[in-house]
Amino acid sequence: MAGSTPGPLAAGSAWPEPAPLDPRDAPLPRYGTGSLADLLPSVAAGLGVPGLTSGLHLEPADRVCVFLIDGLGWELLRDHPAEAPFLHSLLSTSLNGTGEPMTAGFPSTTATSLASVGTGLPPGAHGLPGYTVADPATGQLMNQLRWRPWTDPHAWQPYPTVFQLADAAGIATCQVSAPDFEHTPLTRIALSGGTFHGRLSGEERMDFAADRLAAADRALVYTYYSEVDGKGHRFGVDSEEWRGQLMYVDLLARRLAEQLPPRSALYVTADHGMIDIPFDPESRIDFDHDWELRAGVALLGGEARARHVYAVPGAAADVLAVWREVLGEQMWVAGRDEAIEAGWFGPPGAGVDDRVHARIGDVVAAARDDIAIVATETEPNESTMVGLHGSMTPVEQLVPLLEVRT
Repeated sequence: MAGSTPGPLAAGSAWPEPAPLDPRDAPLPRYGTGSLADLLPSVAAGLGVPGLTSGLHLEPADRVCVFLIDGLGWELLRDHPAEAPFLHSLLSTSLNGTGEPMTAGFPSTTATSLASVGTGLPPGAHGLPGYTVADPATGQLMNQLRWRPWTDPHAWQPYPTVFQLADAAGIATCQVSAPDFEHTPLTRIALSGGTFHGRLSGEERMDFAADRLAAADRALVYTYYSEVDGKGHRFGVDSEEWRGQLMYVDLLARRLAEQLPPRSALYVTADHGMIDIPFDPESRIDFDHDWELRAGVALLGGEARARHVYAVPGAAADVLAVWREVLGEQMWVAGRDEAIEAGWFGPPGAGVDDRVHARIGDVVAAARDDIAIVATETEPNESTMVGLHGSMTPVEQLVPLLEVRT
């Protein structure tokens, strides 16, 4: 009967063990119809760049600016109207006026998301499927945000960026960001094409982005701000420091919107959201001090909310069984091929590029509950972060696509 409580157990019996979370039930990114990878192909197609299609079907504009705010997830913006009155007022414009969010890809992390934005490809194609992943050529973990240890960027990610395609098609294309990002490998393989303009302050970036839009009849301008994410990692999204950054970036977005030249579209989006995880042993499981989770593991990659686990040869099945047994009620835990087939790294059934396959962990674990798998000895800096991201929960994966037109 609905609403009734279970009767007593028969003598000698026990309640059945809860089943582990099914990786096929994870809330998948909307690859092909509403993910970050679909944004620039739609924008560029509207500008007349040949060979690009997207399920977003954005209304064309002659001049388009994409303003990406690192770490400003949909749920965080929705829940802070007082701190971000301008951006909050645009929520109804999101995703073609549906008032709905887009999704990041998996994992919901900066290197992966920026590569998806810039190339218009899902992680299984562009090949940056996590914060740190194994390089099959060396057997070492490769940090794809800091690009350590060094590897040839264009061998790691060989596809052209949408910016490069737009520039080749005669669109006035540029990026306006912090000067330090100009020559980074991530910029080179994900965000290059046209001209890079380094500007220190947020105000300078907004003003120059508007200037570049007005300077050409057809223009594609990308600009970026990182410190919402930075303050969230350091202090958490429930901190005054984070709220202060949200207030500041709201002013920046308004400043840019008020300077848009005629026939322009401004899209404000983000690469991921963020969640604060408490500093207690139940919420933060320390891999470096957990013999059970370490057994059979050669490398621990990814990040605390989205782990790539690389097994010693012959131990992959055992590692999967242990991680699923220990964490399967709190995390979606999948084998590599299981995660690929389910659609974690691209559309379900689409597979991944051959060069990318072994970069993905033998086991991939994504947190559903408010937990993190930290590594206090091997990842001391990351383990001190208050705000975390990477998984497929709504607070991490959903991002806005706010729109202003002139």
